[in-house]
Amino acid sequence: MAYQALYRKYRPATFSDVVGQDHITKTLKNELDCGKVVHAYLFTGTRGTGKTSCAKILAKAVNCLNPINGDPCGECEICRMVAADEATDIVEMDAASNNGVDDIRELREQVNFSPAACKYRVYIIDEVHMLSGAAFNALLKTLEEPPEHVVFILATTEVHKLPATILSRCQRFDFRRIDSSEIVGRLKYVAEKEGLNLTDDAATLIASAADGGMRDALSILDLCASHSSDITEDTVASVCSMAGNDYLIKMADLIKNHSAEQALMLIDELHNSSVDMLRLLSELTQHFRDLMIVKVVKGDKKPLVCSTTKMKALETQAQSFDIKEIMAILSVLQSSASAMQNGNRRCEMEMALIRLCNPQIRQDISSLERRISALESNPPTIVTKTEPAKPDKTAEEEEEIPLPEYYEVPAPQEPEEDISSPADALPSPTTAPDGITPVTQWGEIIAVLRGTCPIIAGVLQGSSAYIEGDRLLIDTQNSQFRTLVNGNNSVYRDSIRKAAQSVLGKVYKLGPYHAKPAGAQDVDPLQSFAEKLKQLENN
Repeated sequence: MAYQALYRKYRPATFSDVVGQDHITKTLKNELDCGKVVHAYLFTGTRGTGKTSCAKILAKAVNCLNPINGDPCGECEICRMVAADEATDIVEMDAASNNGVDDIRELREQVNFSPAACKYRVYIIDEVHMLSGAAFNALLKTLEEPPEHVVFILATTEVHKLPATILSRCQRFDFRRIDSSEIVGRLKYVAEKEGLNLTDDAATLIASAADGGMRDALSILDLCASHSSDITEDTVASVCSMAGNDYLIKMADLIKNHSAEQALMLIDELHNSSVDMLRLLSELTQHFRDLMIVKVVKGDKKPLVCSTTKMKALETQAQSFDIKEIMAILSVLQSSASAMQNGNRRCEMEMALIRLCNPQIRQDISSLERRISALESNPPTIVTKTEPAKPDKTAEEEEEIPLPEYYEVPAPQEPEEDISSPADALPSPTTAPDGITPVTQWGEIIAVLRGTCPIIAGVLQGSSAYIEGDRLLIDTQNSQFRTLVNGNNSVYRDSIRKAAQSVLGKVYKLGPYHAKPAGAQDVDPLQSFAEKLKQLENN
């Protein structure tokens, strides 16, 4: 006799045997026990959650000669015929390969015939979402007015692709992903029946890899059983070409330490060990998702499927990561997964790791915010002014943001030197006029900006401000400030106004304020900013 796969050998024979779908099996049993048989059922859910199994049980139950509380007896002639796939009145159709209108027209002709041996003629149409538009239209008429002896059971993993006209004519049941603890229990039961020594950690790892699908879990167990009757966590990782917990912990540490070279060497080692790069990326994504959960969920009960040993490792590693950093890493991994589908998988994996190990080349906002936050905690040296600062222009001459290009007023020079301003620049007094008041609460305003707009707060680090009438004049040597506030996006300007209003209690117009005292040393703030970033990255 040919070998029978475990998922087929241990397929449930009654509704009571179905694992993890009590909300569905209880309803079906109650309906059948009351003699209520619907003409069309729709089973939807992810793969391996029991849709086809329940469809077969339902087909057997509606025709069983001696049902027991809604379950088929399994002993009568009809039950034995169905179990042996000899019941001609139960037709299984794969819509993936029979999706044309001619296939449905043939089905419509068959439904008119009375059952040969059973009470109901049952049609199980799997992957029904694969039917063409014309096929759906042909099926609709039969679903609207089916013969009394016909029952349709439609199964699909993509219910959103079904026309509303089909959905409205079916009794719908949504199959959930099976809880990992229930999968582990079923795996232990099957392993005991098959004489396998399955460890708890191995069963947990299989349940995690199955992602809520019992069929996938039993298939993995079947594969492991072919390798050895003693199934450990290492056996599962080896058979399934999984990277394993140690590799993931090591790779996450390399990302944290910005060790791009060592990360690439680790990728080379895994690739030579025949580890699939797409699967590795998926496992690394899952690992950082686990770190995110551990970081956010503080209670003992966390939505994670892992062994006690791995949980301790996750909790230890999560302490070294900031939640913003974890979110940014997950964003890079998710985008890399899409690119990996059509590109060179190893190359895409290596590119992803280089981006993760070098935050300065990431394009995400979170990375920039973290770099600015680092600068805030250790800002670059700013040249101290030796004279009172002077405004660029008077209140009458000042224009509202967008800000003009800053210009500097040099200290008094020798008479022969030309100190005239460019033709397009507005004149600026060399001494501060009356009515200019330093903003002593400027530090509080910057603190508010750190919470509402971290980018502009970082750019304004080390700056000062003055009030002249209804204007807030900002004095900063950072040229990035001018770039940000002169853009088309008014978010940064509005953020400054709102922060100032929350502290000063008044809405001010914005203006520039900059003067260069005599003898002050020229310093390029942007260069200083760049050097500071480079220093942080090297650390």
